[in-house]
Amino acid sequence: MIKYNEFGEHMTLPLIPLTGVVFAYPKISITIDALTPAVKAAIESSEKSGSPVFLATQKNPFEVKIDTKNLYEVGTVARIKQITRRNGTLSVTLDNICRAITINVFAVSGYYMCDVRTRLLEIEGYSDEEGIALLNVLKEKAKETVSIFSSPSKDLIKEIDKAQDISFLSDLVGATVLTDSNDKYALLEEFDEYKRAELAISLMEKEIMLIKLETSIKKKAARSIEEHQKEYFLREQMKAIQAELGGDSQSEAEELYEQIKSKHFPKKVEDKLLKELIKFNKAPFGSPESAVLRTYLETCLEIPFEKYSKDETSVANARKILERDHYGLEKVKERILEFIAVKEMNPDIKNQIICLVGPPGVGKTSLCSSIATALKRKYVRVSLGGVRDESDIRGHRKTYVAAMPGRIINALIECKTSNPLMVLDEIDKMTSDSRGDPASAMLEVLDGEQNKTFRDHFVEMEVDLSRCMFIATANSLDSIPAPLIDRMEIIELSSYTRIEKFFIAKNHLITKQLKRHGLNKRMLKISDDAIYALIDSYTAEAGVRNLEREIASLCRKAAKDIIEKGIKSVSITGDNIEKYLGTKKYEAEKIDDENQVGVVNGMAYTSIGGDLLKIEATIMKGTGKLQLTGKLGEVMRESCEIAVSVIRQNAEKLGIDPDFYSKYDIHIHAPEGAVPKDGPSAGITITTALASVLTGRSVRRDVSMTGEITLRGKVLPIGGLKEKTLAAYSAGVKNIIIPRKNVKDLDNIDKAVRENVNFIPCDNIFDVFNSAFADEEIIAIIQQYTGSYNK
Repeated sequence: MIKYNEFGEHMTLPLIPLTGVVFAYPKISITIDALTPAVKAAIESSEKSGSPVFLATQKNPFEVKIDTKNLYEVGTVARIKQITRRNGTLSVTLDNICRAITINVFAVSGYYMCDVRTRLLEIEGYSDEEGIALLNVLKEKAKETVSIFSSPSKDLIKEIDKAQDISFLSDLVGATVLTDSNDKYALLEEFDEYKRAELAISLMEKEIMLIKLETSIKKKAARSIEEHQKEYFLREQMKAIQAELGGDSQSEAEELYEQIKSKHFPKKVEDKLLKELIKFNKAPFGSPESAVLRTYLETCLEIPFEKYSKDETSVANARKILERDHYGLEKVKERILEFIAVKEMNPDIKNQIICLVGPPGVGKTSLCSSIATALKRKYVRVSLGGVRDESDIRGHRKTYVAAMPGRIINALIECKTSNPLMVLDEIDKMTSDSRGDPASAMLEVLDGEQNKTFRDHFVEMEVDLSRCMFIATANSLDSIPAPLIDRMEIIELSSYTRIEKFFIAKNHLITKQLKRHGLNKRMLKISDDAIYALIDSYTAEAGVRNLEREIASLCRKAAKDIIEKGIKSVSITGDNIEKYLGTKKYEAEKIDDENQVGVVNGMAYTSIGGDLLKIEATIMKGTGKLQLTGKLGEVMRESCEIAVSVIRQNAEKLGIDPDFYSKYDIHIHAPEGAVPKDGPSAGITITTALASVLTGRSVRRDVSMTGEITLRGKVLPIGGLKEKTLAAYSAGVKNIIIPRKNVKDLDNIDKAVRENVNFIPCDNIFDVFNSAFADEEIIAIIQQYTGSYNK
């Protein structure tokens, strides 16, 4: 269907510019005041000629000049319905007829004329049913929009209900319902009445959303004002009460309140602290309860709830820092670099809980500090050595006298962040008594599924520890409960080798001590052979603590010589080191000069690393008594008894009197006598010593051995092979007998040891004898059974 307006397509009409958010829509009357001479002249010209006028809204109402740039393009053609003149003012009512497009604006005598063009409109694609449905939706949406106004108009709702024309109802929405000028003009410039109706529905949806949002904001603002008024009233009331009671706790309460609000704590935490603050206000000034609550509030305000530092996720930078600060320790470094790499791939991954286990002085605690530097995390150390009370971990109830939080919360307060690197130092030194088991309290701390809601008895609120990185240190796992071990990833740090100690001293310790003592490398020169002398003759340890102390002693003595004697530098070599440090404290263990009967080189793993452990055996006429000396532990004593039984079983094969156990007393000794010794790894050594003394055949002096023995003569695997073999190599051993099942551990052996020592894997005691005895005659006998024993 095609529709034409009654004026044709082109016309020139007097212009009446509208200002503000006023837009004229067809079929909707509008009343305006003629506020300018130009508008009055245009109205009077139209009145005289009887022609319509053109209504167009100004884009900028403050612009004096009227042209097409300052007018919205689409306006309305209208007829003057009524003119009212009163007290020199002129008011006109207009009946709007149709839309038109502005082509040109020009001035005439005292007013503006406008060339406009109306559009030829063809409407297709809509059925009557669709038009009816669209009209109904438009009505419902218009009434819904009007109903949420602060003062909805009943007359407007009635007019909406009566409307039967989509075009009229859409224009009515633009004139009375919409508030935004851009939305109003969007409806005016749409000539297609069906598209205009759809646009009106969409714009009303936006209007409803904005009105609801504004209403919500106003309610929140009003509620906030009410809360502030309530707080002000309560504050004034408390001031009056406090003035009557005396004291100045009110000023403290106000200060605490301001601190609570300024911290922006999580809502649960803030609500809890405000609740305690109310109790504090009610408590009499100077009362014990007031002091308890004050301490509680001040402590909780220092806890860094949801305050986090940014992690470093550069693997290359972290590797550089770790290599700079520590020599060796490759396994630990790789594990930390893996963690950083995964953190870069997935920033939300939970922090791992690592336990570094190793002898004293190998750098466990200092390594943790370097890890914190590499990760750019705050570093905090929690010493657990000697802790025997659960409250040291979880804190005390705040009602107790001198109550305080546990060590975990205190650590967070100290570092002022909720994601530090927290070192749980000496976790194996915790003990339990009647006051509780601190190791059990640590289960929650070190459980990734539980520590996000850790609850300290003093704080009485959930504290998230899941973002902390925990690294525990221990010398041994023996005293740590199994459930606690299960929550940690165990990384073992073995004792430093002689070569590692050399490079640590040369690259780290000497530089550190020179700086500490105000020296430089020109003032004190320590040669390589002097460093080796320090390692071999003045220290005996797994780590480097004593080595650092001896280097510090050299620095002090050098500084003294430089000051007293006026010399410029001091050089320390292997030849003159005794001048500064005195007689050598330790003599390196060496193998014997000759092969001996009843003396066998064993190997031991101690708290300071590996050691060459010689086993001596002798027999005397007697009644079969077995005497054991050398401060042997229970397991090692049992190994001696097993060794006797193995020899008795194989006495005839070895050419030994089968009744030796009843004719001779046997004495087994393990020097040094004052040093405790235990473990099963000396089993084959003791058995070989017995076989040697009972056969009268000597054992090779350049052979050392380690392995557990069974009653059937099988050789079982042992631990600590790296440290044991290093000690044997340092003592001059050329051949080392090991259990065959320990062959897989040779990859972890020091490179120098692997290249210079012959490793002999054994399955049974005759394999051991075949490689240990020096006498060709006994070897010929033994070889009859080697490889087939107990098969």
